[in-house]
Amino acid sequence: MQVLPNGAKWIPGFLTREAQENLVETVREIVKSAPLFVPKMPKTGKEMSVRMTNCGSLGWVTDKENGYRYQTTHPVNGAPWPDIPNSILRIWTEISAYPHDPEACLINFYNQNAKMGLHQDRDEDDFEAPVVSISLGDSCLFRVGETTRTGRTTSFKLQSGDAVILTGKSRLAFHGVEKIYPDTSTLLKNGGRINLTLRRVTKPSNLTSI
Repeated sequence: MQVLPNGAKWIPGFLTREAQENLVETVREIVKSAPLFVPKMPKTGKEMSVRMTNCGSLGWVTDKENGYRYQTTHPVNGAPWPDIPNSILRIWTEISAYPHDPEACLINFYNQNAKMGLHQDRDEDDFEAPVVSISLGDSCLFRVGETTRTGRTTSFKLQSGDAVILTGKSRLAFHGVEKIYPDTSTLLKNGGRINLTLRRVTKPSNLTSI
């Protein structure tokens, strides 16, 4: 594990090749019931360059009309999001150092031209919980900074199987994907990159006992 500025953590090679292959098959099963869709920016309606979907009790979505938010259903087919598979939950348990399960697993697919501008993950109620990210497929240039957009940033190459944890002071750090390096992995037969982002949305004290 490498500790980056503001306490962000990077675990190169966290997943073995076999674990990566199994995780890709798991993602394909998720996409069967929650197809990838193209998110749109608030106000402008501009399409983002990634395609995305979710699993979990809540899913992150964005569109022109209602902006960034979490909701319980897929924005296109209206179906509830599929549950987060146990294999993904085990990753959270192993590296999050947080006692409660994630409620959302955002799945982003990047083609060779996709990128993600600097942004904060701040649509959640619980900033005590970390954000856990897993990379699959082609490498990318990942950039992480401070809690202001103009703060100093660090860029490094994320490869397939790497994990990143934004926790503590880095939980609200600006971060993004500057570019994809095509043909740097054979994991996905048609190339590209999948990123899984696990998040806790609500504070545990807000949960209702059954």
